[in-house]
Amino acid sequence: MNIDIIAGARPNFMKIAPIIREIKNRQNSGANITFRLIHTGQHYDKNMSQTFFDELGIPAPDVNLGAGGGSQAEQTSKIMTEYEKVLAKSAPDLCIVVGDVTSTLACSVTAKKMGVKVAHVEAGIRSGDWTMPEEINRLVTDRITDFFFTTTKIANQNLLKEGVAGENIFLVGNTMIDTLLANTDKFSKPDLWNSFGLEKGRYFVMTLHRPANVDEQIKLKKLIDNVVQSSGGESIVFPVHPRTRNILDELDVNHNSLHLVEPLGYLEFIYLVKHARAVITDSGGITEETTVLGVPCLTLRDNTERPETVTAGTNELIGTDPEAVKPAMDHLMKGNWKMGSVPEMWDGKTAERIIDTLLELENKGRLKKETSFVDHKLLF
Repeated sequence: MNIDIIAGARPNFMKIAPIIREIKNRQNSGANITFRLIHTGQHYDKNMSQTFFDELGIPAPDVNLGAGGGSQAEQTSKIMTEYEKVLAKSAPDLCIVVGDVTSTLACSVTAKKMGVKVAHVEAGIRSGDWTMPEEINRLVTDRITDFFFTTTKIANQNLLKEGVAGENIFLVGNTMIDTLLANTDKFSKPDLWNSFGLEKGRYFVMTLHRPANVDEQIKLKKLIDNVVQSSGGESIVFPVHPRTRNILDELDVNHNSLHLVEPLGYLEFIYLVKHARAVITDSGGITEETTVLGVPCLTLRDNTERPETVTAGTNELIGTDPEAVKPAMDHLMKGNWKMGSVPEMWDGKTAERIIDTLLELENKGRLKKETSFVDHKLLF
């Protein structure tokens, strides 16, 4: 069985690392399974890409599509064009895409048009918010996916409601948590720990990057000001996404306790998250990590595609209104935050279940190549 594994953006790298590790384990045990790592180049600077390869033991990509920067449409077009060339020369038995970024959508569509079956890791998660580019990516990818690997029963239910056959849905858990648990003893205290005089449980971590929070300058400033004013003077470490940095540069946001830093590597960032009093974010993936680590999480969004982090975990949706920050922070500072639990199968063994399933599918002949109904030379 020959597999293409697609990765292109920071959230992907934590999801593919355990899959690659498990494939290598099976190879050492004599299994007939190989992979080709395709880096689309969607995230291409060191802090957003290479650092994760180094820290998580991900091998150098076999192919880099070199998508680079540009708008979502420009990146999608570049990735599809370049991946089609790769497939035209050598097509695998299966294309594995993960998550919900531009690379996920672009490569799944291209693979299907070239007659290659697609497996989607983290399939079925839904926010219901079509203003999010990620939601469009999820919906389109899951419409054409062959095999659906899900993180929770909620995702299974979403797919079944959309008409996906149950025999193609596999509840396996969360590969992000595989990576988290596999690296617990490697978390690394960043240099900024001593520089900012941080103490365990006495600081906050904040990340913001979604348009609803960062595109309106007045709103962004008010959000940050309210967080600072409600934090009791404790330090707030804010690794700034490049998208947010461009906007912050135009604002006068100056607080002694607010520390704007460059994006951190995985091991340093998770060390900060693990030991924080709480995390304030608009990310989806971070809410999964805080749930497993038992760290309070305030999510500045009106919806989430990961409801299990709210119903079972340590996360709460605060919304995007800056005025909602203070009541939530007051609740936290008084020590009244809820205790969370870990969702089913978030146990570090997800990649094992994925590879078990793929080998079983191959044995049943379900990975047989499709005959493409379109001549790839005529596409577009």
